[in-house]
Order: sequence, then C-alpha cells, then structure tokens
Amino acid sequence: MVKIVEFSQPQDTGLDFDVIDDTVVFMRNDPQFYRKKYFPTMASMADKIRGGNEIDRSVIGSMVDSGMTSYCKKFNLAKGPADIFTVEDRNAIIEKICSEEMEQINNGDY
Repeated sequence: MVKIVEFSQPQDTGLDFDVIDDTVVFMRNDPQFYRKKYFPTMASMADKIRGGNEIDRSVIGSMVDSGMTSYCKKFNLAKGPADIFTVEDRNAIIEKICSEEMEQINNGDY
C-alpha cells in the first residue's frame, strides 16, 4: 500500500548539491554529450522556431533522459537515473533548458 504522502515528499538522494542545476551544467559542458546530443537537439529546436513551428518537448525530454543517464554513469551516482531523479526533477531540467536556451536561440546563437 502506498500513501499519498510518499509522493509529495522530496526524494532524499543523499546529495549535498542541486542535482538539477548540476545535471544541466554537465549536459552543456561534457564534450561528448554536448556534441552528440545537446547541440543537435538545440539546433533542431532553433530551426523549428525559426520555421514558425512549435517546440516538440518530447525531443528535449529524450535528450534529458540521455543526459540523466550519462550523468549518473559518469559520476557513478546510482544504479540509474530513477535512483536520483524524480519526474518533477526531469520536468524541471526540461523547463530550465527551454527557458535558458530560448534566449540563446532568439539571439541567433544556434
């Protein structure tokens, strides 16, 4: 039996830093991840915006899923992302990337 309280309380990961910010920084600064996943996703997003289309957040979500997995593997944090990240964490990462990168896209950086 699961209590509703268990869903509303934050997951204690035992980490003494903001895992959301740290993951976003990792995705932007890890050369392999940035080159293979992050930049192509942002460039595709920029092309869609310039073409007058809406952003497909599922594409960004897929990139974030890969980023969370790479982050856990690189720093040997847990067996996998599910041990560290909640659904809310994933959504917060997506929102952070969208809001910060939208400014860069509007400036023509991608």
